Amino acid sequence: MTTPEPILSVRDLSVVFEVVRRGAMPWTPKDKLRAVDNISFDLYPGQTLGVVGESGCGKSTLARAIIRMLPAETGQVLWLGQDLLSTSDAAMKEKRRDLQMIFQDPLASLDPRMTIGEIVAEPLKTHFPRMSKAERGVKVRQVLEKVGILPNLINRYPHEFSGGQCQRIGIARALIINPKLIICDEPVSALDVSIQAQVINLLMELQSELGLSLMFIAHDLSVVKHISDRVMVLYLGNMVEFAGSEDFYTRPLHPYAQALIASVPVPDPTVPKKPQDALIAGDLPSPINPPSGCVFRTRCRHSTDICAEQKPVPDTANKDHLVACHHWRQVNAG
Repeated sequence: MTTPEPILSVRDLSVVFEVVRRGAMPWTPKDKLRAVDNISFDLYPGQTLGVVGESGCGKSTLARAIIRMLPAETGQVLWLGQDLLSTSDAAMKEKRRDLQMIFQDPLASLDPRMTIGEIVAEPLKTHFPRMSKAERGVKVRQVLEKVGILPNLINRYPHEFSGGQCQRIGIARALIINPKLIICDEPVSALDVSIQAQVINLLMELQSELGLSLMFIAHDLSVVKHISDRVMVLYLGNMVEFAGSEDFYTRPLHPYAQALIASVPVPDPTVPKKPQDALIAGDLPSPINPPSGCVFRTRCRHSTDICAEQKPVPDTANKDHLVACHHWRQVNAG
């Protein structure tokens, strides 16, 4: 069986911000914050890549750099073989038909001055300016119905809807121009648990029906497990583990990934609590002044001298399972 070509290939992508220290003089050199540090991965048609990690680990920055909402310092973002980072602005506008994004705060991502009909129709006006108003109206009603919003509500404003309904409207806006990839930037973190399940199920149904590829960013590992085919773990802008979903959840190899899974609450009083040494100790270091070598070493109980001296290179544990740790074999021995 022939392996399909990836729809999206990211190679050595880095994003660096210049930060001015408080009280610094105008001539003082700016600090460098490496928000994303040499990330590489492939995403295949119809698959979902889950991206997990603590707040401040670079998940949203990575997503925004991929679609050029933020400038990348180095690397390539290959969309169907073409590098988006070297694409002209005019050509990039055409590419955006295939690349859409759903944001974390459903209400903040919708213009309060526009009706939901106008909001959902806006991408059609941008990318298909010759489409008639009547045609746009038909498409808006169709896509709203597809995401569970009654078409007769198109003249209402975002504040008249619940958070879950607003997120459905955001999904409709992303879907209306038939994209191939949707980047979901923590799309359910601001919603109640019951609403989260509805939105996740909706995304999975739409993916199956339309053949979408998804990049799903989240804090909740149980949500990521439910929707993802593959999982990438980030820590201080670095990829520390990349694996198939089943492999990752049954046998995480990096100490940070193991700690993340151990920290997931289990709603069963008969299941014994995880030992304290399985959880993450200490605070996340400053990304402006990260640890030398392995960025996780200051919070890792397996750290040795080599961890401070050398940055680990992602190692192949098995097919499609990468782990960036000097001691992953010893940690998982037996």
